[in-house]
Amino acid sequence: MKNLTGFITTIALTLVLSAAAMSQTVLNSIDGGKVDIEAQNGKVVVLAIGAVWLPLSARQADFTNALAKKYAGKNVVFYFVATDSNNARSKNFTSVAEIRSFASMSKLTASILCDPDGAATLKKYKVEQVPSFVILNKNGDLAGEPFGGIDPKYDITIPISKAIDRLL
Repeated sequence: MKNLTGFITTIALTLVLSAAAMSQTVLNSIDGGKVDIEAQNGKVVVLAIGAVWLPLSARQADFTNALAKKYAGKNVVFYFVATDSNNARSKNFTSVAEIRSFASMSKLTASILCDPDGAATLKKYKVEQVPSFVILNKNGDLAGEPFGGIDPKYDITIPISKAIDRLL
């Protein structure tokens, strides 16, 4: 009976800890720090979720820079979330140095966070394709559907700006 009680307690504790882990998303920045993207103290958070190896991520960086410039000084914070794999055996492997190089070449102004293989962000925010944009409200909750896919001929900053403006 003690073994069964111990087993049930272990399972319950594991479920509680798993639920707690799913309720927040803490990612590593390329500068070595950690950022809880859902605890931004009353700010709207915009996540540009991309991958350095994707050609459209350069265009996504342009859109991110334009949005960051438009909302400078307002209660909006921008992050570029690199979903590149940190596993050297993966075909999508990208080193931190390569991510930094991408950021430099793109003149990316947003802070860069790493989510290897998108494990924390893609599922949590229901992102079906990369690159995408996700907006979190001032409480850290998902504010609508992700803005998925980037058409180089379409200015995605327009609908994203409207969504941000509704939250400010």
